[in-house]
Amino acid sequence: MMTCAPENAVISDNILVKLKASSSAEDIFKLLDVGYDAKVLNVARLHILKRMGQYLANEDFAGMSDSIVAARCKAVLERAYEDFVTSSPLQHRVFKVLKDAVAPPKPATFVPFDTLLK
Repeated sequence: MMTCAPENAVISDNILVKLKASSSAEDIFKLLDVGYDAKVLNVARLHILKRMGQYLANEDFAGMSDSIVAARCKAVLERAYEDFVTSSPLQHRVFKVLKDAVAPPKPATFVPFDTLLK
């Protein structure tokens, strides 16, 4: 099992700007100093980041210091990652396409034949 452990403390100067500028999930994990198993990240990277975004949508960072924002982002990423360590992306269904796959089909709309001829 390959595990990538955090190296040092979270650097908090303009953390939200740095997160937006990150180009990979690995960059985000490294920036927030969160350890991860590469096997889990390779399978669920988009799901983890989507879930992190869902959790962050409930946060209000107005007026908070950057170090507090960084700590909250780290906690949210850890929470999102843990969601997928113990279960699969199919169980969480964070993307619309996966939700729609299990949604009940919409009932067919009846259109009389004579309406089509008009």
